[in-house]
This record gives sequence, C-alpha cells and structure tokens, in this order.
Amino acid sequence: MARYLISFNDGAMDHIPDEDWPDVGKAAHAVIQEAVDAGVWVFGAGLERQRASVVATDGMVTDGPYPETKEVIGGFSVVEVATREEALAWAAKTAAACRCAQEVRELMPDPETDAMLRRADRR
Repeated sequence: MARYLISFNDGAMDHIPDEDWPDVGKAAHAVIQEAVDAGVWVFGAGLERQRASVVATDGMVTDGPYPETKEVIGGFSVVEVATREEALAWAAKTAAACRCAQEVRELMPDPETDAMLRRADRR
C-alpha cells in the first residue's frame, strides 16, 4: 500500500458562491466518510489563508510565501491505497465534491517512521 497526497492550490475554490459553501462542505465530508469507511483515509485538512513562517536550519524564522502565491497549498488529504489509479479515483471524487482540480503525488515510504508509530500505539 502506498500513501498519496491529494491537494489543491489556495484560491482554487474562490469561484464558489457563498450560498454554495454548505453544499460543497456536505459533498466534501461525504467523500471523506466514504474514504474512512473504505479504510483508505489517513488525514486531511484545509489550510488557513495566512503567511507561512519559514524556520531555517539555524532556527531563524522569516516570513514565507504569501497566500496569493500560486504555489501555496489550500488544502489536502492523504489516502493509503494499493495503486495510483485508486488514488486518482479518490482525487476525482474530491475534485467533484470541492469543485476544483486536485493534484496527486505519491508520498515516499518511510518504514522507520511507520515502525515508530506502531511502537507508540502499543504504549
């Protein structure tokens, strides 16, 4: 099983009229519930529109990119599925619910972190 990041850029949902937001929220939560029920949901969230802080290796904190920057992520979900095609299918459901295109990227596996989490769950 592989984990996939499904994300969209900040501003991708700006075309949605205010009166449609309750329907969009209901549709998005229905997709999340379907993913939870299917056992593929890992985590997801929308991101607040704000400047990011960048923390350098020496600990210095500076302002990061502004939300108006096209590269800023507006929201994301992580699913754990057997194939890329399955991840793309979940992204299609998310795109329809959220009324915006979704980007799909496979996350690199990290067996050491997975082992740490399994040990922590046993405590």
